[in-house]
Amino acid sequence: MTKLHWKTLAIVLAVVLAVALLYPTAIWYRLPAAEREKRELMKDPILNRILNLGLDLRGGTHLVLELETDKIVAKTVEEQKAAVNEAADRAIEILRNRIDQFGVAEPLIARQGEKWIVVQLPGVKDPERAKELIGKTALLEFSLVRDGAELEIIVSKLREKDISVSSAAAHPEGLPKDILSLFPTGYVLRNGREGRVWLVQAQPELTGASLVDAKVQLGGGSGMGYPEVSLEFNPDGAKTFSRVTESNINRNLAIILDGVVQSAPTIRSRIPDGKAVIEGSFTADDAKLLSTVLRAGALPAPVTIIEERTVGPTLGEDSIRAGVMSSVVGMAMIMVFMAFYYRGGGLVTDVALFLNFVLVLASMAYLQATLTLPGIAGLILSLGMAVDANVLVLERTREELRSGKTARMAVDMGYDRAFSAILDTNVTTMIASLFLYQFGTGPVKGFAVTLSIGIAMSMFTAVFVTRTYYDWRFTNREYTAVSV
Repeated sequence: MTKLHWKTLAIVLAVVLAVALLYPTAIWYRLPAAEREKRELMKDPILNRILNLGLDLRGGTHLVLELETDKIVAKTVEEQKAAVNEAADRAIEILRNRIDQFGVAEPLIARQGEKWIVVQLPGVKDPERAKELIGKTALLEFSLVRDGAELEIIVSKLREKDISVSSAAAHPEGLPKDILSLFPTGYVLRNGREGRVWLVQAQPELTGASLVDAKVQLGGGSGMGYPEVSLEFNPDGAKTFSRVTESNINRNLAIILDGVVQSAPTIRSRIPDGKAVIEGSFTADDAKLLSTVLRAGALPAPVTIIEERTVGPTLGEDSIRAGVMSSVVGMAMIMVFMAFYYRGGGLVTDVALFLNFVLVLASMAYLQATLTLPGIAGLILSLGMAVDANVLVLERTREELRSGKTARMAVDMGYDRAFSAILDTNVTTMIASLFLYQFGTGPVKGFAVTLSIGIAMSMFTAVFVTRTYYDWRFTNREYTAVSV
């Protein structure tokens, strides 16, 4: 195959991949709203393959929480700052864990400033329930895991009846009696991280009230320097923990926060002093997350809702219509102008512009990005930059034609001489968008993500795709003129 054939194959594959990536999104948003809501609660796998809509497009609840740092006592200013930072990190982890169980797709939970946390819940129509969920005391439990084949039998039976395993763990009250009869006495299903399901004791051996501290340390008995998580219980908890570990060596003890199994380490020996170490091939981030979860028996300090906004679904739908209309009208006006002013070259630009639009949306769906109103603005801006790149090429090509160059030479020189200006413009804009993403929050990040993807796609369509088209045309020796 020639180089031109490889280029063409790359373009065809990009188009096919874009259509495949956008197909689940097209199917999802054609479903009735009630059906989408039901599937979200059931955590339908298609949710991992669609382009999500942000709070301003879908409607939902926006909250700003303030951590009451005056409740955190420390001896020095440095210790106070460290304690506040740790409390904010713990609060965010607790809130994220609760909101995940609330069934919210693509929530935003981000720290803002020293003691404020922004929470955006797209699609949540009951803000009072959301506030109750956010403000409640977290429940940390330690329960023994049931070994054996019972779990496999239960999971197999659920799948035979076409019942989601995760929904069965979250809502066991609705299970048929023949499945409930398979459960060992005193055991229940619990969802775990990363989609896993566990069979654990309904009555925990210990709760978070007995835990004094949990922290990350290095090394340990293995001497390999892997991060480990050390635990320390209060005197009553130490007695219970000693009894549990002595009676259940080589069994797993599940660590459950708000009904979700975070980890299930194996008990290796009796631990009489209430100080234990959870070993494993943890990364530093994994160990930090687990220690944060263990300390999250309750919010580290009270939180107060200082700002609350509710965006109704109707307003979201109006925003979608307005955004789509502005995009369609803007693209139509650009396409008409390009076709009128640059003739054949303008039509080639129009095709590249439409392809750019499709590729940007497909890339966002693949990255599971969230489309917001500022994101639509970033999309329109990236389309404008794609047009700008084509205008530079076409104007340079016109100049070369006026100076007497052949059509093939004029096109080649047009692309070569315009490329440096196109690259400079896109690189500087990309740098600006990266800074917006790094330091911005919420809608600003949405704008930056869409703009960055749009810039990358515009380089592909405006330079690579259109030039490949002209290369194909010039392989035909009868094509000796170019319409610009």
